[in-house]
Amino acid sequence: MDTPALALGPLLHEGKAKRLYATADPQRCAVEFKDVATASNGRRQARLPGKGGLNCRISARLFTLLEQAGLPTHFQGLLGDGWMLVRTLRMIPLEVVLRNRAAGSLLRQLPTVAGQRLEPPLLDLYFKDDALGDPFLSEARLAVLNIITPQARVQLETMARQVNSALHQALGKLDLDLVDLKLEFGWDASGQLRLADELSPDNCRLWDRRQSPDSPGRSLDKDRFRQGLGGLVAAYKEVDHRIQTLGLQPQPHDPGQGLL
Repeated sequence: MDTPALALGPLLHEGKAKRLYATADPQRCAVEFKDVATASNGRRQARLPGKGGLNCRISARLFTLLEQAGLPTHFQGLLGDGWMLVRTLRMIPLEVVLRNRAAGSLLRQLPTVAGQRLEPPLLDLYFKDDALGDPFLSEARLAVLNIITPQARVQLETMARQVNSALHQALGKLDLDLVDLKLEFGWDASGQLRLADELSPDNCRLWDRRQSPDSPGRSLDKDRFRQGLGGLVAAYKEVDHRIQTLGLQPQPHDPGQGLL
């Protein structure tokens, strides 16, 4: 994987699939997308060359799509293969999950049928804490945590639904069915709420409408790793190829602009 086109500061955080580095500008960070697939909350891992670059490019294009639709994100530009420049955010420790169809864990939790359309899309909140297993939050549990005001929660959930709607519509034109997705948000230095993390087959389920419902090839996301189907990188390449046809051009970071 290429090194980024700027000097890196200290490593700020390392997650299962990404590393976050400081830069000369305290308001911007560099993100490295790792060539690693994980499942079972990180207990299963595999190195898959090319995966990080694919997730970075897919995320950059989808962040660009959302920015063009007036939805603010942390994306600031591409730094090289597998590297992205982002705004520094004060992250909200919530995972916001939007479900357009019943799949995954929901099938074990509610009497639903796989693929059942959910109207309106189901929105669930989870406390982002690996040690606790990212537990589901009821209204009462969210109140106990006191990590977001009622007004900010309305703003966050409204924006999450707008993001889901924009992506569902755009990907649908590519015969990609956005089954569900996990979103994370944070506040920038001016207090604006922005979408963070990534937008890739790592944090959403994508079903190929060109495949039959019972075909293993229908899954174009991390379920290929979770379920031992193989072909994860090939599936991500297919997603990347289709998204390229939308004509989105993520801006590369211009080194001449500096980080002052």
